[in-house]
Amino acid sequence: MSCEAKTLMGCWTTSFDFGHLKAHSKVSVFFTMILIFTYLFYCLTGYCDSMPSPLYVHQSFRSKLFPKEGKKLQPDAHGNGSVVRELLDQDAPDVEDEKRQRASGYDTYSNLSVSNNFGTKEFPQAIIIGVKKGGTRALLEFLRVHPDVRAVGAEPHFFDRFYEKGIQWYRNLMPRTLDGQITMEKTPSYFITREAPSRVFSMSRSTKLIVVVRDPVTRAVSDYTQTLTKNPGLPSFQNLVFKNSTTGLIDTSWSAVRIGIYSKHLENWLRYFPLAQLLFVSGEKLVTDPAGEMGRVQDFLGLKRVVTNKHFYFNQTKGFPCLKKPEGSSRPRCLGKTKGRPHPHIPPEVLHRLRNFYRPFNMKFYQMTGQDFGWE
Repeated sequence: MSCEAKTLMGCWTTSFDFGHLKAHSKVSVFFTMILIFTYLFYCLTGYCDSMPSPLYVHQSFRSKLFPKEGKKLQPDAHGNGSVVRELLDQDAPDVEDEKRQRASGYDTYSNLSVSNNFGTKEFPQAIIIGVKKGGTRALLEFLRVHPDVRAVGAEPHFFDRFYEKGIQWYRNLMPRTLDGQITMEKTPSYFITREAPSRVFSMSRSTKLIVVVRDPVTRAVSDYTQTLTKNPGLPSFQNLVFKNSTTGLIDTSWSAVRIGIYSKHLENWLRYFPLAQLLFVSGEKLVTDPAGEMGRVQDFLGLKRVVTNKHFYFNQTKGFPCLKKPEGSSRPRCLGKTKGRPHPHIPPEVLHRLRNFYRPFNMKFYQMTGQDFGWE
């Protein structure tokens, strides 16, 4: 082969190799972009939670995707798709569930919508502090419909049972929130725990507090009914409510009675928090007018009124309101066979004496809160 031919062949080979490499480079870039977008897609849908990544990267990425004035996350399956499992008669958590939640640090029970990697864990800006058998579970389920509310599903019991674990342990129980969202939890026993107000105040003096109250006589019977289902050998209601059945002296050491003395418990909280930071929700109105009470709650929390009449339907069989399922889902339903437990028969005279006992405390509670709940 001549020199000119060799030179020509060499030039042609060089040109071919360069073009081949250029084409190969484009293909590599194309596939790299596909991989990047695939990774981002799976992260956004929650499949890359297990992959370690520095927190500042998540926060930076989050600030670009979700600026304060930008788009908010929509309710998840635990939000608009949830139902009321127990409206008034299921405030106490299942013991086995509570054990599993404590063992796992509650993280898997947090109300998260997309990925654990988005947002930050904050101390709750609002807490439902009471009362047991008042309707706190119903209120929490209603609130979780709102896209700007992130709430712990289980009761943390930090300020009454687990305070020695430390404030950072408590913070780690909280779900991650985005800008514009608020963190919440509910533990009804806080309201009657003497140390709870000072402990909450030490965490944040600006915490908003919600108390769901119910006719103390009905509440006491409901409390007894729940305990009776777990302990069928329990003495009768009348045997427990009186210190002496002959004199009719009420036994205030019995928790079912003590919880309903709302004015005394409220005095303890008002030593640390102004009345303006407390909202008192009627457990009765959560049944008869859930949208109206939810309007008050959303206003109190500084939220847009998202949860309205359209989210509720009244179950005629059960006798209480439930949350509707979202469009395209199965028909509405109410969970919890124990909801609306039939109360045992209590002699009218016993209820009359108990109502007389509560009357002065109720009047004082109305005066302290500026609300007449109409318990007669």
